[in-house]
Amino acid sequence: MSEPVPVWTVVALPVVLGALAYSAAAMDAALRTGDGVVGPLREGVRLIVQQRRRTHAPDVLLSRIGVISLATAALLAATVIPLGDTSVWDLPVGVVWFNAMEVVAWASLWLTGWGVNAAFPLVGGYRFLAQGLAYELPHMFALITAGLGAGSLDFGGVAAAQDGLWFAVWMPVALATYLLSALAMAFWGPLGHPVADDLAGGVAAELSGPDRLVFSAGRFALLSVAAAAAVPLFLGGGAGPWLPGWAWSLVKTYAVLALLVWVRGRFPVLRMDRFMEAAWMLLIPATLLQALVVGVVVVN
Repeated sequence: MSEPVPVWTVVALPVVLGALAYSAAAMDAALRTGDGVVGPLREGVRLIVQQRRRTHAPDVLLSRIGVISLATAALLAATVIPLGDTSVWDLPVGVVWFNAMEVVAWASLWLTGWGVNAAFPLVGGYRFLAQGLAYELPHMFALITAGLGAGSLDFGGVAAAQDGLWFAVWMPVALATYLLSALAMAFWGPLGHPVADDLAGGVAAELSGPDRLVFSAGRFALLSVAAAAAVPLFLGGGAGPWLPGWAWSLVKTYAVLALLVWVRGRFPVLRMDRFMEAAWMLLIPATLLQALVVGVVVVN
């Protein structure tokens, strides 16, 4: 039987995830408006006291489930990601669980877009479904490639298999595909078409007040979880000199998170039809070829 999970890890998980999400929001604010640390706090207070807008005949229950489940999906995905050598849930198939929680985000955006009973949010929800069809297969192949190289679907096992050589070094295609799909799962930067300006904000167009605050927090939390998962998958987990494992995990996570946040203002938003074509014609063959190379190396 596995050892019981320390209580402190359960308590620390939402705190660490919240800190990462706030850091992502602060970095984004610093790059866009120069507000830095104060910007997200000021915006959060403004949204808390803002009165909710209502469209005609909304399905309030569905929209609230969609808004809340986005942050819930991020939190549940974080349970299997180790901080150093410790995770809340030491699941033998943690990589599969992580991928499954991403799919919850599909439902989150769809329910949010559908529930408010407005055209722009509904189109944004459809856009995210199309985006999921585009990125999910390359994303799964990238995860499978890391699991194949380690011979394990446990995040801890994948990190331990990189002793001496990170997977990022000999699986660069899988890493690049994973980072691109991380942008897609958090509908961020060039893959932010579901919430693009041409739809007046898309899925989030009719969200206001606390609903918009929770939705935005869930988005930043999802981006943070995606960055954190890259560390045990491709960057050696908590391995590193001098510092303890948990500290190295945080340092690497912040580095990946900073890269993902930086990308937002550097590339234009891609239309889903163009991204779909690139994903199916380029990313899927490239990730399959990467998996084949890794399989040959592992067998030999």
